[in-house]
Order: sequence, then C-alpha cells, then structure tokens
Amino acid sequence: MPVQVVSAGFLRTATKHDEWPLGPDPEVAFVGRSNVGKSSMLNALAGRKQLARVSSTPGRTRALQFFEVSFRPTPAARPRRLRLCDLPGYGYAKVSHAERDRWAAMIEDYLRERDVLRAVVLIVDARHPPSAGDADALAFLRSTGRAVVLAATKIDKLSRNDRTAALARAERELGLSRGEAVPFSAVEGTGTDPLWSRLAALAEGAPTDESSGSRRR
Repeated sequence: MPVQVVSAGFLRTATKHDEWPLGPDPEVAFVGRSNVGKSSMLNALAGRKQLARVSSTPGRTRALQFFEVSFRPTPAARPRRLRLCDLPGYGYAKVSHAERDRWAAMIEDYLRERDVLRAVVLIVDARHPPSAGDADALAFLRSTGRAVVLAATKIDKLSRNDRTAALARAERELGLSRGEAVPFSAVEGTGTDPLWSRLAALAEGAPTDESSGSRRR
C-alpha cells in the first residue's frame, strides 16, 4: 500500500557539524552525479513540486540541504517523521579544486558521522552505463557501512523494451543483485511507491553499527 505524505518542508542548509539538525528523527541522504535528477526525485517523493530547487545548471547544490517529511506507512498508522538530506552532486560542477575538496570533506564527514542516517539513495542515470564516479560513490558508501538503495532515474527517457536491459546493466556493472535497482521517473511517477516502501522500512531500523562511536546529532 502506498505511503501517504502528510506534510513536507525545507528544514535548513548546513556546511558543518554544528549546523546539522538536532533530534532523533531518522534520516535518508540522496547522492548522485550533478544533473541526475536528485531535486526532482525529492519533490516527487514529497509530493511537492518546489520542495527542492530544480536547476538546469549542474552543481547548484553546494551544501547539505535538509528537508523534513511526515508520512503514514499505512492509512491507519500514526504519522512518522523522516528527514531527507540532499548532498552536492559530483561530476559536472565548474568549481575550483579547493572548492571540490571542501565539498568532499563536508560530505565524507556527514556520511561517516551522522548517527541518525539510516540509508543513502545512490541515483544513477538509467540512460547511460554507470560512470566511474557512480562506482566510486558506491564503493565509498559501502566502506562506511551505510545501507545503500540504488535508484535509476530518467527511466521515462527509455522505451519500455529498453528499461529492463538498462536496469540489469546498472546492477551488473555495480555488482548488485538482480532487482536491487529501483526504476524511477519524476515525470511519470514511476518508482515513487517502491522507493518509499524501502525508505520507510529503513527508517524503522536501528542506526548502522559504524556510527555507534561518533557524536550524536
């Protein structure tokens, strides 16, 4: 049964530890190549057209962007809260090496130390084979012990016959099991319910073991 979003809103922007939102609410982060459709995915999941800013210019997100969503996993359930974190994209941004290094340090700090982080959604473009950046991102996320959900976005750009092959290619090249990738299209609405189902289940789980020794924020 589809998750029902009760409310959704922007929470805050952060570039360092002290700016991360406080409280025990579970969190899910979203990462992917610049211009892969992160903002459109966040808006589709929240059911809000302008929750996250969608830009035609890659690299606009230069900090951690936090959003708060209240949802019901079933119609009779009490509302639960989940924070979403939009991470800066990788690949296209026209910035200095120093700026890229700052982004990398900010993201690594968050992914390694954020206690309430339950999972990371790694977004790839279904139209193309996974890039070296996608493979590197997955390897790093695995090294942190984080649960990873792979979402193949822009699936609407492919014919119905090509979609299955594109998903299988992404799973094969990234070393995932068949059926792990979630096909997603913000245009069609494809994948919103399956992705929400995974995120809601992960939000109910315990923090990952790797975060047990880090500062709780």
